[in-house]
Formats: sequence, structure tokens, C-alpha cells
Amino acid sequence: MNVEKKNSRVGRFLIYLFLVIWAVVVLFPFYWMILTSLKSFAAYNSEYIPRFWTPNPTLENYVSAFTTVPLGRYFLNTLIFTVATTGLMMLVIVPAAFAFARLEFLGKNALFAFFLSLMMIPTELVIITNYVTIVNWNMRNTYLGLILPSVTSIFYIYLLKENFESIPDELYNAAKVDGTSDLKYLMKVMIPIAQPTIVTIVILKVIECWNSYVWPRLITYDPNYYLVSNGIQQIRENGFGRENTPAMMAAVVVISVPLIVLFLIFRKKIMAGVSRGGIKG
Repeated sequence: MNVEKKNSRVGRFLIYLFLVIWAVVVLFPFYWMILTSLKSFAAYNSEYIPRFWTPNPTLENYVSAFTTVPLGRYFLNTLIFTVATTGLMMLVIVPAAFAFARLEFLGKNALFAFFLSLMMIPTELVIITNYVTIVNWNMRNTYLGLILPSVTSIFYIYLLKENFESIPDELYNAAKVDGTSDLKYLMKVMIPIAQPTIVTIVILKVIECWNSYVWPRLITYDPNYYLVSNGIQQIRENGFGRENTPAMMAAVVVISVPLIVLFLIFRKKIMAGVSRGGIKG
């Protein structure tokens, strides 16, 4: 027994040691980013050997992040883009997932298989097609041009469909006997039960929109429609200059904070949604 307990303790110690080392590896870039943002430009350039702390932290870089370039405008554009895109996407994928999970219609399986096959198309081809379409519709430098290509997702429809199918059929049959409409059943039963998965999809879409770079870069050339991801490039090229790394890090910290806070608030629902997303029964 003593040998087994000793081996168990050694095993737990090694696991915890590995987790601590891995946490340090993962979190160190964030620490370095925040540390650099708190250093003055002169202090940063005077460090021939990088220091893991700063004796005189300053917030001047954060002030520069909002005064040198219109970072507040970039935030507002990103917020509009993220909220509108996520909201419209949920209006599309929830009914679609419900239809594939619960309704019976001719060619349902074939249609769903066709949708899944669309996921095999390279992203580059989709971007080219969307770009030509948006340009032909004269939607460059507009919110609609930014939003429309991202209002649906085959993967999220699949993920939500699998979750809807895990809900017992008896609930649906009982609701139909009581005369409940499909829309009411979806709103009152399926969405509350699938809430962890729905929250996970919303969070993942928000992160995707917030970090979007290639499409906004292609479709906008007017700074009034830049998102924060494009704003970082604008800051680097025309704002602080390439040599002012502390100011750049301050802007990156400001842009990253909303996503970090969002994850910390909803981390339990995200984990629950991911664990349930592909499980049926």
C-alpha cells in the first residue's frame, strides 16, 4: 500500500509539474506583452539584455494608443461588425440546425451531406468569390460588405444539429401532441437545453470576428471602416512607427483584453458546450 501511495504521489507531482511548466510557457507571451507595454520608450531601448520586470512602469503608452491613432473608432467598428455578424449568424444557423435535426423533408440527408461537402472548399476560393460579389454590389467600405460573407457557418450548423439530435424525441412528440408549434418548441425547449453549445458558438464567433484580418483588409481601404486587427497594421505603419515597440504592445493589450475577459466570464459554459457538442444520447 505504501508503495502504491508513493507511486501515486509521484505521478500527481509529475502531472502538476508538467501543468505548471506548460502554463508558464503559454502565459509568458502575455506577461511579456503587458510588461513591454509598461516600459517607456527610452527604458525599452536602453535594455541591451531584456529584463523580466520594470522598476518604473508607465501608462504613457496606453495614452498614446488612443491619441496617436483613432483606436476608439477601430473598437467601435469592430464592435458593430462582431455584434451584427454574430446576431445574424445565430438567426441563420439555429433554424437550419433545427430543421436538419427535427423536421422531415425530401432530400434532407442529401442536402446536409452537400452542405458538409462545402467545408472541403479551400478558404482562398471562397474569399475570391465573396470579394468579386461584394465589389460587383458596390459594397466596399461598408458594414454590409464586411458582415454579409460571415452570416452563416456549415460547421456551426453541424455542431448545433448534433446537439439538437441528442435531445430525446419524446419531448418533441409530446409537444406536438399538445399542439405546440415548431417555432415555440425550438424557443422554449431546444434552445434552453442546448444553451451551453449555443453560448460556445457565440463566443467562438465573437473571437473569430474580433480577430478577423484578411477579409476586412481586402474589402476596406477607408480608415473609417478599419477593424482593430487592421488598426494594428495601421498603427505599425503610420502611427507609432515600427521602432516604438512598447506603444505597439500597449495597443495589442487594449485590443486583447475584451476577449480575455469574455473567456473568463463564460469559460464554464464554453467547456460544457465543447464537451457536449458532439455527444449524442
